[in-house]
Amino acid sequence: MNTAANTQPGLFAARNLTMLVDFYELTMANGFLENGLGNVTACFDLFFRKVPDQGGYAIMAGLEQAIDYLKNLRFTESDIQYLREKGIFSEAFLQYLADFEFSCDVWAIPEGTPIFPHEPLVTVRGPAMQAQFVETMLLLTVNHQSLIATKANRIVRAADGRPVMEFGSRRAQGSDGALYGARAAYIAGAAGTACAICDREFGVPALGTMAHSWVQMFPTELDAFRAYAKVYPDACTLLVDTYHVLKSGVPNAITVFKELKAAGHTPQGIRIDSGDIAYLSKKSRMMLDEAGLPEVKIVASNSLDEYIIRDLLVQGAQIDSFGVGERLVTSRSEPVFGGVYKLAAAGTAEHPDTLIPKIKISENAAKITNPGFKAPWRLFDGETGMAIADVIALADEVIDDTQPYTIFDPEFTYKRKTLTNFRAVRLQVPVFEKGRCVYESPSIAEMRSYCMEQLGTIWDEVMRFENPHAYYVDLSEPLWKLKREMLDKYFSE
Repeated sequence: MNTAANTQPGLFAARNLTMLVDFYELTMANGFLENGLGNVTACFDLFFRKVPDQGGYAIMAGLEQAIDYLKNLRFTESDIQYLREKGIFSEAFLQYLADFEFSCDVWAIPEGTPIFPHEPLVTVRGPAMQAQFVETMLLLTVNHQSLIATKANRIVRAADGRPVMEFGSRRAQGSDGALYGARAAYIAGAAGTACAICDREFGVPALGTMAHSWVQMFPTELDAFRAYAKVYPDACTLLVDTYHVLKSGVPNAITVFKELKAAGHTPQGIRIDSGDIAYLSKKSRMMLDEAGLPEVKIVASNSLDEYIIRDLLVQGAQIDSFGVGERLVTSRSEPVFGGVYKLAAAGTAEHPDTLIPKIKISENAAKITNPGFKAPWRLFDGETGMAIADVIALADEVIDDTQPYTIFDPEFTYKRKTLTNFRAVRLQVPVFEKGRCVYESPSIAEMRSYCMEQLGTIWDEVMRFENPHAYYVDLSEPLWKLKREMLDKYFSE
């Protein structure tokens, strides 16, 4: 990686977040140890059940922060003392924590990959105490950033090629929400962020213009514009709605831009942050063009989202780029991603390393889990390169794309399709082997490019905002049979 994050400790490393767990992770780990199950191998899947905003796809993000957390798991003396004072943890368990070394295997889908419900995004296999313990932080990092990346990409797509800048730090849920939200937005296609620390830590381009307070600090709006242009003659974007966009803001901006051009500089743009943006942008464009300033861009901000942006463009708004804040960084329309972390297989005290498939049964069919140690695959059409479907297979299965392969909808097994000209790609990559990190995260720019490339393999029908086509995530036939057998056994008892 070529980002600043590689030249200094990551933020998770700087803060010991080992104890950022749900308390029951600790009580269960202690209970596993007391019952002889502490070092029994367990396999957990992290997945989600529903795409936010009734969308057709989501974007994977947050893996790098999950890796930072797992690399730096350690219990301090104060952590041990805090737990001892609770009076419910055994001394053997507290000593285990004092000597703690992460030793699990982890696989994950890379950041920037389009993802779909029910497929394992992260798989953790290792001692039950450890694999259970990391649940909270894995969910926290993947849930949050995947949510924001998904929302950001919807907004980027609505902008139809126009740059989208992430402007949401001041409305984010806390400092981490601002920092990691900006990171996720960039991976998903945003052009940059107003969050300066995200530039320093991750190399996300920091962008910005001015606030209304700048204009108000000077005797007149024209004085304010001239002062800004003097300091930043080659990066001059002026906020024109402090008083009146068309009566003073744009005319004063035109005056300053002409002065800049006369001095050999290139004016950049104006920003409109209030009012009827469609109308104001069209009028502003006319005024700028008539003044001989067709190169000056128009930036729009003010509580935008994908639907407002789409409507503005339908109305013929003359906008060259968008600044999107609170509705992006908080995913205001649906602020929960809903990822879960479920046991898929486990050994026994007698045979700790022999994985036995596990299934969670629920009266809610959507909450019945897929059993066993698994891996997701993506099948691409050999002619078009477009994604056909994802297949969740047992981990020891290999989908051989040199041979015909039959996929079917698990809910309607009569709906089968046999593929002949296709390419099969295993989605997860190894991240940790017995506690040792074997994965080098790409640079943030590489993640962003990869995301755009992968989205290009998803049909537009899957990515539309209203009533998207359902992208199929199928079970391999061996997995489907295993699940069916386990369900039949449960309901026959």
